[in-house]
Amino acid sequence: MADQSAAVQVVASIGDSGAELLDRVFFALSDPVRRSILNRLDQGTLLVSELAAPFAISLQAVSRHIQVLARAGLVRQQRSGRVSRCSLETGPIFAAAVWINRYSKYWQAQFDLLAMTLEDLEPANQPSKTEKETEP
Repeated sequence: MADQSAAVQVVASIGDSGAELLDRVFFALSDPVRRSILNRLDQGTLLVSELAAPFAISLQAVSRHIQVLARAGLVRQQRSGRVSRCSLETGPIFAAAVWINRYSKYWQAQFDLLAMTLEDLEPANQPSKTEKETEP
């Protein structure tokens, strides 16, 4: 429930002032390692060392990726001494999805046109009644 209220606040901030947020989110999502980190955090909170385990890069490199995600608001880091736990924050992803969805009207029109074209082609591709009757 807290993620939903955070998402509403993030969406409300989109506009000219939200452009920087979107820039950080899209930049963070542009890297396959960072997307993989987010996928792993979707399962729950993990230690940085647990996040780094499957990657063939240094712990320091993974930490830098986590910092990019944290600056975009996609990851929350909680430190206790030398131990750092990371959790997923979905608000900025929701905000980016809302922003992208604003442009769905453009591709939806293309899907509608494709559907109409396919409907027009259907009768031409189906055999006529007399052809069906003469088939063996």
